[in-house]
Amino acid sequence: MNLKLFGEFFVTLLVIVDPPGMVPVFLALTGSLPAKARNRAATQAVLLALGVIVGFAVAGQTLLDYLHVQLPALQAAGGLLLVLVALQLLTGKTDEPSDQGGGTTNVALVPIGTPLLAGPGAIVATMLFVQRAKSPDEYLILAAAILAVMATVWLVLRFSGVIVRLLKPAGIEVLTRIAGLLLAAIAVQLMADAIFAFVQSYAAQA
Repeated sequence: MNLKLFGEFFVTLLVIVDPPGMVPVFLALTGSLPAKARNRAATQAVLLALGVIVGFAVAGQTLLDYLHVQLPALQAAGGLLLVLVALQLLTGKTDEPSDQGGGTTNVALVPIGTPLLAGPGAIVATMLFVQRAKSPDEYLILAAAILAVMATVWLVLRFSGVIVRLLKPAGIEVLTRIAGLLLAAIAVQLMADAIFAFVQSYAAQA
């Protein structure tokens, strides 16, 4: 039973976070950084995502209830944030990272850490699995699954530098535009799903 729960949550969260799909966006945002700074950005992003997911697992529903915020609203907010990032990538007007940590930290935390890694989908899935847990053992299993997923993401991002060396600056430029288009599509889908959820909710209350 515990192994089944671990497998279900691990696979669900891994598919939502989508480490291979994160690589183009991560490289588009950090491809111009030195290897050391890019690795630091990967670590910062994963640690933030881990903190956000664990935070919502522990107190997410309580926080949303206190603020009178529905999950679709969180989803729509994430979509709007991704639209802004996608426009920057498509127009080439991204902030230049600096070795002092300003740009690097911003890119690592937003949008990579959240809402790309710890986005509405990951948060909702985590909250639903936590609600299903019935014993301390099951809570520990869910915690182990979260750590396993974040470790997988970190490994993928950590070794994405190999792709940077293969693509060269011109390839990174092309990848940036493609990543912007993909991010825009993800953002539109998030907002469309949020609108659909709102409509369903109000229709059920009518």
